[in-house]
Amino acid sequence: MRPNKIKQLWKEGKPAVAGWLSTGSTYLAEVMAHAGFDAIIIDMQHGMGLSPEKAIACMQAISTTDTVPVCRMSWNDPKDIQFVLDAGAYGVIVPLVNTRAEAEQAVGAAKYPPLGFRSTGANRVRLYAGADYAQHANEEVFVLAMIETMQAVGNLEEIAKVKGLDGFYVGPGDLAFSLGIPGGPEARRDPRHAAACQRVVDVARAHSLVPCHHGSGPEEAADRFAQGFMMCQIGSDGGMVSNGCAAALKALTDLRAKRR
Repeated sequence: MRPNKIKQLWKEGKPAVAGWLSTGSTYLAEVMAHAGFDAIIIDMQHGMGLSPEKAIACMQAISTTDTVPVCRMSWNDPKDIQFVLDAGAYGVIVPLVNTRAEAEQAVGAAKYPPLGFRSTGANRVRLYAGADYAQHANEEVFVLAMIETMQAVGNLEEIAKVKGLDGFYVGPGDLAFSLGIPGGPEARRDPRHAAACQRVVDVARAHSLVPCHHGSGPEEAADRFAQGFMMCQIGSDGGMVSNGCAAALKALTDLRAKRR
């Protein structure tokens, strides 16, 4: 089976840098993968136009490189989790996991017996990963539980006990809402939010799991890596295109002003 580059990095104690795909554009998926990200995370929860068929096409585009295709699921639905894994995702990020039972459902859908109840069959992932995929998938494919509420933070110790769970992924926006505070930079400065994020790191380390954080860009990713988080995304396709366009327009405006 093709090794999972992300899990290799984690075993070496190195963090993974991810790009975020929200438009569903196969071309942008390919461009971002060729830029050198360790992973591209396909957002099936809040992404625009990301149908299951489009997700497959994006994974095929990413597969032209050694960048790892990952899916942020729309919900903790076993059918959808099994579908994206059959299509070639090497990791799933499952939203709003608040209890041990919900974590067990997510892991069960992603792992073959005896760890889970995932069904096996002929599918695209064998073309991408290799004919021996089913024999090694439980070790190579990762499952991250999104920690997005104070209920989840309170249940971290129990969630961490689920066999086959690889780690946590902090969703800072929804976590902020759970605390009754706005998302964004304000949340980072709130001591309750900061304490919740630190607890994710501490519990993950205590249980030999991987703590990950959504982040907001390169600066926060650097801070989170220093804190102990092991994966952050540093920008979305839509955001990078928008920022690039705005920067080019501003550069031209400034140059024209200087030449008057």
